[in-house]
Formats: sequence, C-alpha cells, structure tokens
Amino acid sequence: MKKDYWNGRNVLITGANGMVGSHISKRLVNNGANVVSLIRSKNPKSYFYEQGIDQKCIVAYGDLKRFDRILDIVTRYEINVILHLGAQPIVGTAFFNPLETLRSNIDGTINVLEASRQASVQSIVVASSDKAYGKSDTLPYVEEMPMKGVAPYEVSKSCTDMLSLSYAKTYGMPVAVTRFGNIFGPGDLNFNRIIPGAIKAGCTDSTLDIRSDGKQIREYLYIEDVVDGYITLAENIKKAGGEAFNFSSGERLSVTDAIKKVGNVMKKEIRMNILDQAKSEIPVQYLSSSKVEKLLGWKSKFSFEKGIEATVPWYRKVFSW
Repeated sequence: MKKDYWNGRNVLITGANGMVGSHISKRLVNNGANVVSLIRSKNPKSYFYEQGIDQKCIVAYGDLKRFDRILDIVTRYEINVILHLGAQPIVGTAFFNPLETLRSNIDGTINVLEASRQASVQSIVVASSDKAYGKSDTLPYVEEMPMKGVAPYEVSKSCTDMLSLSYAKTYGMPVAVTRFGNIFGPGDLNFNRIIPGAIKAGCTDSTLDIRSDGKQIREYLYIEDVVDGYITLAENIKKAGGEAFNFSSGERLSVTDAIKKVGNVMKKEIRMNILDQAKSEIPVQYLSSSKVEKLLGWKSKFSFEKGIEATVPWYRKVFSW
C-alpha cells in the first residue's frame, strides 16, 4: 500500500458499512485518506460502527438509485477516488426481490459512473463478481470470457461489469472492475452466507441449514486480501483502467468441506441440515488471478484456515454480547 497516495486524498466508498466497505474504510482512514462513506441505513451492530470507523470519516446517507444525491456527494466533497461497493449483495434476496436488486445494482452503478464522468473523478474501482460470468463448462474463469449471468443477481453483476467497462472505453474514464469469489472475514452479519452461518452455528451450538445440496464448489477469499485488491487497482489505475481483474485464493472447496474446515478451526463439529432448495445457483465456480498477479503483483496472502482463525474471534465476541 502506498501511504503517500492516500494521504489527504478524498475517497468515496459506496456501501461503506458493508463488510468489505468497512474494512476498506478502516484501512484508508488509518492511512490519511479523507473518506466519505455512503450508506443507506445505520446498523449499530455492524463492523463499521462497532470499530468506530464512522467517527473517522464523513458519513453520507443516500440511495444509489438517486442520481442527484450521488452527484451532489461527488461534487460537494471534491471526490478524487471512488470505490463502488454498494449493491444488493444476496443471491437469495435477488431471487425473491429482483426489481430492487436490478435497480440498485444496475441503476446505482450507472449513477456512480455518470457522476464520476461529470466530475472527472481520477480513479474508479467497481465491484463486480464471479457470478457475472454465469455458468460455464470452461474453468477457471478468465477475464476474456463473456458475461453470461442468468439469474437476477448474476444478471445485475453482468450488467454492472459491462457498464463499467463501457464507460471506461467509450469516455476514456479511469475505471477498473473487480471480480471476486466468496469473501469472508470479521464483520459479515449476513448469516445466510456459508462462512458467517457456519461460525454462528459453532458459536451457538445450533444446526446450520444448507439451502443447496452442499456440493457446490466455490473459492473463499479472506477480507484483507480483498482490501489489498481494491487498493492495488485504485493506486495503479493508469495500468488497470479499462480492465477487469479476477482475484482468487486458489483454494476450491465444496460447501460441506468449507463448513467442516470452519469446525476444525473452532474445534467442534458443526451440524448441517441439507435442504437442497437452491435450484438457481451455479454448481461450480472458480477464478484465475494470473492477470492481476502478472500486471500488478497482487497475490493472496491468507490460506482459508488462516483467514478463519483471524475471523472467528470477532464472531465469538458478537455472540457473547
């Protein structure tokens, strides 16, 4: 991380009180950035407030779907860098409420990009996802593959991805796109996700309901590696602009194997109830991160077990409140 790059720089982080946004905000304020955190609503139990990050940055309330609000924030605070993480991030929620998901994820991204274009923002990094690739018989995913999302969440991320690169190539804007797999770490309160759900079951001695058949293969990336990824792209936007980048740990686990590994770290067996109800999710997904490794030198530093060891203590504290 180049501290001199961030010292005194005005940075807007959308979705700043989410798990990823919280950790990025914490890293940047500790390195001298003037962080403006865009959030939609306050959750006092979130990592953002629990760690006191809100006390070190400007907290701006707003909805990504309102262009006038986004443009006002970008111009009012003379934003230099935008890390656009704000989205409806839950696959299950997208299935039951596609309208809000599509509007938040697609319209919200258009609003951020257009405000950035009008205000000549110097560096923009947009969060896409491995889900943007859709289902493919060719693995691992590489950046040249087409965006082929089918289910609502996948489609919203395919569109986010393509819109971002469209603005970069059409208007010459400094926009780069991230594509991560499953992210975990302290601060994720979405307990319908596998890792937080498994840790919760271990902490509370309860049974974890598995929506899928438990056989889906995913990659899991620890939050500090993710933060490094966003910062690497933002700092190197002259090289990264107009491009999308996969970020991968290289560790591929089935849902049940990931839960067993969490149990091993916690030194207890986590009981599972396989519901086999998730019919729209992609069975196997994993990424190649050779592009970002070769071009920018980013590499994952945390194994799955090391990341879980660093994550569990925060949840133990949550469930002792």
